[in-house]
Amino acid sequence: MFGRKVIEQAQSRQPQVVVAQQAEQHSEVSEQSYAVIREEIYQTIDPSVAIKLEPEQLSQRILEAVTAIANRQRLPLTFHAQQQIAELLMADMLGLGPLQTLLDDDSVNDILINGHAHIYVERRGKLSLTNFKFRNESHLLHVARRIASDIGRRIDESSPMVDARLKDGSRVNIVIPPLSLSGTTISIRKFSNMSLQLEHLAERGAMSDAMVTFLKIASHCRLNILVSGGTGAGKTTLLNALSHQIDENERIVTIEDSAELSLQQRHVITLETRPKSAEGSAEVTLRDLLKNSLRMRPDRIIVGEVRGEEAFEMMQAMNTGHDGSMSTLHANSSRDALIRLENMLLMGQAQLPPLALKSQMNSAIDLIVQVERMRDGKRRIVSISELVGLEGDALLMQDLFSYQYQGEDSHGNLQGQFINHGIQPHCLEKVRYFGLDRTLMKLVEAA
Repeated sequence: MFGRKVIEQAQSRQPQVVVAQQAEQHSEVSEQSYAVIREEIYQTIDPSVAIKLEPEQLSQRILEAVTAIANRQRLPLTFHAQQQIAELLMADMLGLGPLQTLLDDDSVNDILINGHAHIYVERRGKLSLTNFKFRNESHLLHVARRIASDIGRRIDESSPMVDARLKDGSRVNIVIPPLSLSGTTISIRKFSNMSLQLEHLAERGAMSDAMVTFLKIASHCRLNILVSGGTGAGKTTLLNALSHQIDENERIVTIEDSAELSLQQRHVITLETRPKSAEGSAEVTLRDLLKNSLRMRPDRIIVGEVRGEEAFEMMQAMNTGHDGSMSTLHANSSRDALIRLENMLLMGQAQLPPLALKSQMNSAIDLIVQVERMRDGKRRIVSISELVGLEGDALLMQDLFSYQYQGEDSHGNLQGQFINHGIQPHCLEKVRYFGLDRTLMKLVEAA
């Protein structure tokens, strides 16, 4: 039988081609047939031989063994069904069981598992239930523990929640009973190998060409940018696209809970938080990393997501010579983003008066880019706003660009237009320092 060590060693050679094209329908494969073959396969394959085989060779050996067992047991399986069983066994041995096919499917963005029998995926912004399922709850829990152990973490009754990352960079959250009453729950945000630029997002209808030009100028001219939006709105994707405008000679420090950013520059330092150990010590927070990053001589600091008291250190960084820093946060509008950020600053520096904190925000943040996954499943930038000052104790903003909804076509796609409001940006002086003020004014005048 395959031992844990053998499977873990084999995982490092996880094949992409074996299961990438597997269909979601397994109508030819009954659970009983699969269970019979799986049990005999695990008893007959010699681990010492299997570990030396290349994935393609192992796949062929498994298919031959499946065919032999099906003939000997007189199982009513077509050759196609035997191939499906061989693929499932490969995914089970070397990958993550039923998840492996979905992880290899480039059209899938999110994988959501609600117990062993319900696996949902998001494609093109829409959720759908798949026909994939785990054999039982024990099988699902085994996969969850494998995911956690791969990065040195554990998932059990004493630690029933964990954030993890797969080898390909995909972000994973796991919750098990007794916290989850639906059985083991796994949420996977897949890591994209595609390095999208702003033009690619415009081609997908996420923004206008004028917005592309403006964001390029903003990023190149070291404006401090906050990307705001809901879960799955495309904040990290936009942050990656903005980073393409950063000069190769700049030293960039990225700080994240789970590393998702994929910057293309050579001089990038990637920092990642560390949760508490089993003994409740050794935790390293975003705030710890932000404080330390200021001693690392960064030109820009990029925080994957700010959501707590570390916001104060981020504001300090933006106000102390680290122009061009960027971050994301969860909010439903650019105005809500400011309210959330103010609340986070109060968490970090409750002794400071609100007016002082708002003054810091006004000095630090140049732009708030609001992104939204709309009801047709498409992700769009719905506004680009800039902070223009304080009036009393109120922060003032103006929209430079916005999306105006106009209707819906017969296919359920939303129709609308991106509006350039033609307002002279408050950031013009910063842009002039980099010699791009004329380009920016032409953009304004073209509205």
